[in-house]
Amino acid sequence: MKNRKLLLLFSVFVVFALALAACSGSSQAEPTTAPATSAPATTAPVEEAAEEPAEEAPAEETMAFEPMSVAAENCDYGGKIASIEAVDEFTVVFNLCKPDPAFTAKVAFTPFGIQPAEWIAETGGTGVILEKPIGTGPYMLDSWTRGDSIVFKRFDDYWGTPANEETAVLRWASEGAARLLELQAGTADMITNISPSDYASVEANPNLQLLQVANPNVFYLGMTNTFEPFNNLQVRQAVAMGIDRQRIVSNFYPEGSEVASHFTPCSIPNGCAGEEWYEFDAEAARAMLAEAGYPDGFETTIYYRNVFRGYLPEPALVAVELQAQLRDNLGITANVEEMESGTFIAESSAGNLNGFYLLGWGADYPHVTNFLDFHFGSGNLQFGDPHPEIYELLLEASTIGDADEAEPLYVQANNAIRELVPMVPIAHGASAHAALASTEGAYVPPFGATEFAQLSTGKGTLVFVQNAEPISLYCTDETDGESLRPCQQVVETLLFYMKDSGDTQPGLATQCTANEDSTVWTCTLRQGVLFHDGSKFDANDVVASWAAGIDASNPYHVGNTGAFEYYSYLWDSLMNAGE
Repeated sequence: MKNRKLLLLFSVFVVFALALAACSGSSQAEPTTAPATSAPATTAPVEEAAEEPAEEAPAEETMAFEPMSVAAENCDYGGKIASIEAVDEFTVVFNLCKPDPAFTAKVAFTPFGIQPAEWIAETGGTGVILEKPIGTGPYMLDSWTRGDSIVFKRFDDYWGTPANEETAVLRWASEGAARLLELQAGTADMITNISPSDYASVEANPNLQLLQVANPNVFYLGMTNTFEPFNNLQVRQAVAMGIDRQRIVSNFYPEGSEVASHFTPCSIPNGCAGEEWYEFDAEAARAMLAEAGYPDGFETTIYYRNVFRGYLPEPALVAVELQAQLRDNLGITANVEEMESGTFIAESSAGNLNGFYLLGWGADYPHVTNFLDFHFGSGNLQFGDPHPEIYELLLEASTIGDADEAEPLYVQANNAIRELVPMVPIAHGASAHAALASTEGAYVPPFGATEFAQLSTGKGTLVFVQNAEPISLYCTDETDGESLRPCQQVVETLLFYMKDSGDTQPGLATQCTANEDSTVWTCTLRQGVLFHDGSKFDANDVVASWAAGIDASNPYHVGNTGAFEYYSYLWDSLMNAGE
């Protein structure tokens, strides 16, 4: 059973925030006061209790539900979420400052998963929660041996279809050849990202199955405009023209990959609105670099992490290729530097890398906001100082549900990205995973990660090998796919992505419905769900989990990096950030 004492302490904090103000469910910009959080009386009249005293019940059985809420002072902070309210034990209301056509797609994404309010409070939103998530999923975390593996055990009280195997083991290997060797030896049941050169051998092996990945993605060369010479627009434009992107795709990517014409893949509506990227022209690039004041180029660094991804199958080789192209085409001398994965993500996200860096993106949900709003929003410092010429258009476009109506704004936004060159989009990569032929139900969804619970080996244990070790398992504050995959096995979201599409279906919520202008979303929660610690899932767990991520003034807004990037970028801003 749940310990409500910690929950009540948390409620005191959020009630104070509500006393300031909260947005109403209308389309007006300014919120009205949120409902009071006091619970309705549930005890019997005094005279009845005096006449026939009842046997005292356990405190948790008689304690009234105390609804929690979190709210911004007002909508002037620039974000989309005005307040999140537990209306009753199984109803949560999201009040938005402006419409968000991608709301349901976003809430199904792993960083918005739900953990017990008490666990968040007990851990303080950091420390042990980084390595021990408590969720409602078909698997529960058993152990994490750093540098080796993560072991999951089947959760026997799972509310849905139970996991096929009693145990699931997640391991990692950075090289595609090493992962394939494990699969061929039978020590792995499924692996991620087959090296392009191994496709044919996998397809020819009757003991293996090749699983094509349909996830839209982009690989790009990043620059940070707060460092010289990347603060010079002509330098960035010269780099955009001076890289032979087709050569990179032809030499290092599997069949089906393509040179990026835009940052967002064309399979995403409005992804390819506007002009195509610069054609390769080394002579024009050199002339522009000279005009910018660098006729002999300059010295810099190319940073990368040695993690095989669908958008970048051979990071070390591509880094060396770019080093050669920058030298030969532009006269730029670049040293190649490999970084540890977690450090690389943290430093690149903070805009701390003085040089070029290799990074990419796989789609989290099927909407252009997932690519553009995350990378070019007003709060993202990854490329240095954000460009209002880009993010102001994106803010306006993100409130329009009809793709055709929004298209003119995305034309302007994509053209501004091309003109200002925050980065150079290089490739949209094709990729494939693989599994033993005996692994039943093996699949790769277009959005999200493979659910281990749906795979069957008939051995009692499933072994899955991915590209790298997770950074942490508190995915409220993570963005790396190698962390999100294990989180998804344990911690669940209000809605789930369907297995073969980006459409959503009921998850911890049986439904989430909107008002007429999509500024109020009411989610009805599934009843009878248990967390892995045996506590009961309710609306306060939803509020507490979201509050830890979205509310910068929340005492549990700590996490691993403290950036809470998906909360910040996908909802436009963190609330109460100035407090």
